[in-house]
Amino acid sequence: MTTCPAILVAAPASGQGKTTVVSALARLHARQGRRVRVFKCGPDFLDPYWHALASGAPVYQLDLWINGEADCRARLAAAAADADLIIVEGVMGLFDGDPSAADLAQRFGLPVLAVIDAGSMAGTFGALAFGLQNYRPGLPWAGVLANRVASERHALMLKSSVRDPDQWLGAVMRNTALQLPERHLGLTVASEVGDALERLDAAADALEATPLGQMTLQDVQRWQVEFTGADVPQSAAPVVKPLSGKTIAVARDAAFCFIYAANLDCLSDLGAELVFFSPLADAALPDCDALWIPGGYPELHAQTIAANTALRASLAAHIAAGKPVWAECGGMMALFDTLITSDGQQFAQWGLLPGTVTMHKRLAALGPQQLRLGSGTLRGHTFHYSTTETALQPVARTARPDTDPLPDTGEALWQLGSVRASYFHAWFASCPEATVELFSPPEGAVW
Repeated sequence: MTTCPAILVAAPASGQGKTTVVSALARLHARQGRRVRVFKCGPDFLDPYWHALASGAPVYQLDLWINGEADCRARLAAAAADADLIIVEGVMGLFDGDPSAADLAQRFGLPVLAVIDAGSMAGTFGALAFGLQNYRPGLPWAGVLANRVASERHALMLKSSVRDPDQWLGAVMRNTALQLPERHLGLTVASEVGDALERLDAAADALEATPLGQMTLQDVQRWQVEFTGADVPQSAAPVVKPLSGKTIAVARDAAFCFIYAANLDCLSDLGAELVFFSPLADAALPDCDALWIPGGYPELHAQTIAANTALRASLAAHIAAGKPVWAECGGMMALFDTLITSDGQQFAQWGLLPGTVTMHKRLAALGPQQLRLGSGTLRGHTFHYSTTETALQPVARTARPDTDPLPDTGEALWQLGSVRASYFHAWFASCPEATVELFSPPEGAVW
């Protein structure tokens, strides 16, 4: 059993500013020499980039269904063993989703800090804070922070509306300079923002003026939580390493950046050696036995992808040799013949799968999914703005949690030769055996 101060930062809805607050709090404590570990509730690729920059430590996702409770518990316990503070960012509203951020907080005893955009309210702020705290009996509670506050007078009105003065953790004033840049899938990746660290420092400075920001390490001991579990997730470090001696090339650049740190860990734990390359900049694949092209933003780089004909030839040679390819979401999109952007522009892509991908201005699919393969079932999620037209017939389909796949529903799994592709984002550690299958030659082929 390990103890460590920990909080879960939540909100009544999306868009309240909780990612900025989490990053600011992590940055504030990290600047003071404290060891901060940040986690993200739910399957999110983008917020963790900001959290990792702010904390200086790897960021992992926690989802009671996708990870499983044992995996979540083990990751928290491992972090608690060497951290001064653990911060978990919730997802959507506090009680939204199944499982929700509130479920996670209650399961592990994480006190909830509610961030509320108070820009258009006064006395109702206290009612909303009271409702969040008391809606579910037994929910651990840390307090409430007002965000995007108009003035000091406004802050006093908000503070006076909170029933318990000890629950008031301050007000962050409205300041557009503190907003993190966004685009259609969420926040812009921190590494693409030239002044990302300066933005985080500005947010940390603003938070430092609040009671929350002025809390010392001794003060945050009030949020002490006991964590029990293995030092590493149960899925890690298997005795048998079926990918031992195999090299997996991973696409990683501005176009293909939706990568769970836990997925890289899982491949390494299975024995694979990982090498990275950029489809935007590199002329050839590195020497490898298998290839992973993760999701990202190919639609923002479609012209560059189309122009890199040398890499396309290298990909074609890899596939012709029967070497496995796992392409998910954006990685899959670039494999098709054509990509049509939301404003109607058409770009030839790698042309290694037949079909056309069309971007839309509204979400096409969102939510948790599972993919059943011959060796087991992978859990994960889907989140995309495009649709695909192809002559390929699915060899399988994903399904909603704990249900069977149905015809013409769920995400298609397409296979052509040694290529497997889907909109499905897999959490590899949910079924290492199925992960090995994804990176192994199709039936009848050999390494």
